[in-house]
Order: sequence, then C-alpha cells, then structure tokens
Amino acid sequence: MALTIAPRAGFCNNTPMEKIRNFCIIAHIDHGKSTLADRLLEITGTVEKRAMKEQYLDSMDLERERGITIKMAPVRMNYELGIGNNDSEKKSNSQFAIPNSSFILNLIDTPGHSDFSYEVSRALTAVEGAVLLVDATQGIQAQTLANFHSAQKAGLTIIGAVNKIDMHPPGLEAVVDDVARLVGIPRDEVHRISGKTGEGVAELLRAVIEKVPAPTRREGERAALIFDSLYDDHKGIIAFVRIFSGAFRAGEEVRLMRAGEKLKIKELGALVPKMQSRETLDVGEIGYIATGIKDPDKLKIGDTIGPAVGGDALPGYREPQPVVFVAVYPHEDSDYDDLKVALYRLKLNDASFTFEPDMSEVLGRGFKCGFLGRLHFEIITQRLEREFNLKTVNSFPSVAYEVKQRGEWQTVQNPKDFPDDYEDVRQPIVHLEILTPARFLGEVLSLQSQFRFSGITTDNFGDYIIVTTKLPLSELVSDFDDRLKSVSQGYASFSYELSEPMPADLIKLEILIANEVVPGLTRVIFREDADREGRKMVERLKDLLPKQQFTQALQARAYGRIIARENIAALKKDVAGYLYGGDRTRKMKLWKKQARGKERLKRTGRVSLSPEVFRELLKK
Repeated sequence: MALTIAPRAGFCNNTPMEKIRNFCIIAHIDHGKSTLADRLLEITGTVEKRAMKEQYLDSMDLERERGITIKMAPVRMNYELGIGNNDSEKKSNSQFAIPNSSFILNLIDTPGHSDFSYEVSRALTAVEGAVLLVDATQGIQAQTLANFHSAQKAGLTIIGAVNKIDMHPPGLEAVVDDVARLVGIPRDEVHRISGKTGEGVAELLRAVIEKVPAPTRREGERAALIFDSLYDDHKGIIAFVRIFSGAFRAGEEVRLMRAGEKLKIKELGALVPKMQSRETLDVGEIGYIATGIKDPDKLKIGDTIGPAVGGDALPGYREPQPVVFVAVYPHEDSDYDDLKVALYRLKLNDASFTFEPDMSEVLGRGFKCGFLGRLHFEIITQRLEREFNLKTVNSFPSVAYEVKQRGEWQTVQNPKDFPDDYEDVRQPIVHLEILTPARFLGEVLSLQSQFRFSGITTDNFGDYIIVTTKLPLSELVSDFDDRLKSVSQGYASFSYELSEPMPADLIKLEILIANEVVPGLTRVIFREDADREGRKMVERLKDLLPKQQFTQALQARAYGRIIARENIAALKKDVAGYLYGGDRTRKMKLWKKQARGKERLKRTGRVSLSPEVFRELLKK
C-alpha cells in the first residue's frame, strides 16, 4: 500500500465518539460484499468516480480473478448525513428530515468462504455492527447462517439486506421473509438493495448510522487491538488497529502487551482507503500504526498495543487452529532462503497460516505448513508464485491425527511420521451443516456412503432443508465441495466447525519409485481403501512419469508389504543400427554393453518428480 502524507479534508483528529460507526459486511461467498463496498466508497466520496474499479478493496490479483475476498479490508469513510457527498445522494437523502451531520464510518469488508472464517471473527471483534448481506437470486446459504451466529455471539447489531434486486428474481419476497425471520426483524426493515446500481444503498448507509451504536470507551489505560498487519520494507510491520481506550501519537514509545516488546511509533493514520498519516488515533477509531519492527515473530495478530509502562492486554482473539497440513518445498534447492522469507511475509497478514522447517530425503529442505482448508492452501501457493516468483513442490494435503503408541498419545501432522504399529488412533471430525433445496435432499444424503457421514439430522428452513452431520476432516478436504455442488446442481452449500476427534481404522500408504519412498506422496487413509488407492496411484504415475534410460518400478506399500506395482519400460535406442552386414558378434557386443549401462543406471538412477506431476496427482 502506498502512503500519502497530506491530510484529507474532513478528517480531523478529534472526532467525537458519537459520530463514529464501526461496522463490517458479512455474507456467503459471491453474494456481493465487495460490490456493495464499492458503492459505499462511491456514495461517500471516499474514492473519486474516475478512480473507481470493481472490487476496489480487493487488492490481490487472485481476489479479482477468482471473484472472492480473501483478506479483510478496512476503510474509513467520511459521510455528510442529510446532504450526501454527490448529486445522487443529495436527492436520496432529501427525503430524510435529519439535520446535517458529519459521520466517520469505519467499514471492514470480510471474506465469505468458510476457509477464511477466522478473518471474519477478527473483523467482528473490532466493530459494533454488521450488515448481513444475502443474494436475492440464491437466498440464505450455509455460510450466511454461520456468519450470522458468529455476529450474534460477538454481540453486534445486525442489519439485514437483500442484494441484487436489479436482477428482479422471482423469489425476492421469499428471500426477504427468510432474512427477516433469521435476523428477527419485521420484513419491512430488511433492506432491498443493488450493489451494482446503487439502488437502496443510501438508505442502508443511513440505517447503519441510526442503528449501529457508537463505540464506547474501555476503562483503564490506553489500548489498541491489532486485528491485521502487513509488511513495509521501510516502516517494518504495519499493524491495523482498533483503539479501545486512550489515544496514540506518532513518535511516542509503546509496548506490545503480550509479547513484552517496546517500540516507537514511526507513523500512524487512517485508511481512506490508502494509508494517510495523521497526528493521533483516538478512542473508537480504526487505523494503522507503523511499528518499525522487522522481525515477524515479534508481532502477533490479537496482541494489544499499550503504554510503555503498565496497562493490560485486551482479550484478543482465539488462536487459529490449522486443520490441513501440506509440506512445501522449493522447486530449486537454491530458493530455500527466498521461500523462508516469503512465508514469513505471508504470515504477517495471515495469522491463521503456520509453518515450520521440514526435511525430505528426496525433495530436500522445505517447510511443513498449516492451513484452515484446501482453498486456503491453494491461495497461499498461488501467492508464492505470483508475488514472490517462487515455484514449489507440495505434498498431499493431510490432517493431524492423535496416535497412541507405547501407552502415550502424540499428534502426527505429517503422514510420513505416521507409525505402522500403533495401539489406537483418533481422527479429527467436523460438525457439518448443509443447506440444500428440498428437491435435492435425496442426492445430498446419497453422499453418505462416499464421505462417511454419521449422526445425520434434518430440519426445515423455509423451502430449504438443513442437514446436520459429522464426517472426518480428511474427507472434507478431499473433493467434498465438488461432489456436493455436482449432486445439487450448485444449489447446496455448507459450513463447518471442528468437533471432538473419534477413533478410526487408518493405515499409512507409501509410494516407491525406483525402490525409493517419495515422502510427498505418502498418505494416511482408511484401511479398507488402501488396495484401491494404491493401485490407482501407481497407475496414474505410470501415465504421468516420462520414460528413463532404465526401467522404473512404481510400487504402493501398506501393511508392511507391496500391494500394487507397475513398471515403466526403459527408453529404447538401436545402438547397432549403423552396422550393416558382417559378423553378428559386433552387434551383440554393443547390445550387451547397452544392457550393462542400463543395469548401472537402474541401481544408481534417481527419478525427479516435477511440480506438474505433483499437481496432477493432487487432482481427484
């Protein structure tokens, strides 16, 4: 993010708290949060119309290409209620008999995919209100319910809104009824809007001002909660903060309360939406503080910035718990240090991402990384390639198992460390809620045999059915999402949360190429699936791997024995082709010499798996 120094008109340093509104937008994926945020920026004049572009707050190319929000995006808007910031808003606001008044609106746009629910939870802690947005063409979805319940637990004021009314969907009124019933408000209080055209957005903004309470001052010493961060080469780690008490000034000494690290504030200011330096940040405001810290390990999301002496840490957030683990190795060994730096940079603004050093005899030095889901993993690897120009080789996604061996329980995250002789094992389980139209209930329930559902219950929600069940996390991160969309023609959606682990009958499946185990291909699977999966893996490898000068043996090993095998024949070269006529013994000598050379290669040759082969094997 670029920094601008000159203060913008209308942003004073002493804004009364009663004129501040902190709120976020929550919704299911692709229900129009970012488009609504665009209209709010436009209406409030925060971004000039000529500078506007779609998904303005989505700064990553990946967000624009996928059409989803990955990172939360805070922005400060100045709004003159009763006057409006442009001609269309003057006309819209003229119907309200409200005296002219200037408000500071701090908006946080949040992701919608369940993998990024931790981003949403951090946003909810920093605000007092939430706009619950529902797509009029799709209605309430599973993540709508999950985000609504999270906002309720956080004690936020929730405003219901139905988006995309410009498409004139036939079921609009039914969706409005569903939202009203969910939020617990009369149906005429549900806002009908179009983030695309701007219809109804001014009324929604007015409702935010009227219904969302102003921030309150926390008792005690000054305190700022860090809800996000990024890295700047010149200013070090920049913390995005919500001020809960007191005020902070540039140049003064403060302390990270949990880490115990003292620092001098290099710069602070507001996000409008680019960083804009100011003299102070006061209680109730949301902004940024440039810490000057260069070591990523010293600043944690959820920590409190407080006085240099004394003060208490704010409650902060729950620690994110990665549930999917992937070993990541640089494509070139010389890129290891660059990969390490890149992972540190990514972790600075993604507190849910974890990594630690790892070593593979075949792939060399790398890192064992933890993610919140499969999409989270895909996003991180794509960012490594795009933002840092690093190509990586990845193992299969796995989950953490609790394994009992020699009377002691231990957590195993890497499949290559899974023991062959264990006494007991427990696998992670998720509590799953599937929201599906009633007509697809049979097809959704048919997934039970493929994904090991347990304890299925159903409940009615308008024209929808809520299917509640439990299933192994390893099943969820395979291809559950694709299969659910397939059987429901894209209409069903789901949300999940971790539940108590349960016993399972599991086994380690290893793949050997030229008699050498490839750790990146090792998996922990259900015992009953071992033969089928082993056979499938070696058959796919036979199709994907190129021929070498020697015969390659592809083997799958489980139960301590080989359960499947395929051979890739050696390349053939007619070494005696240039000989014509004469004694055959000359040709025989050349053929025997070629055979001896292939035997030596077979004993010493190693097979290198390209990133492309790994990616193909990762596909279902």
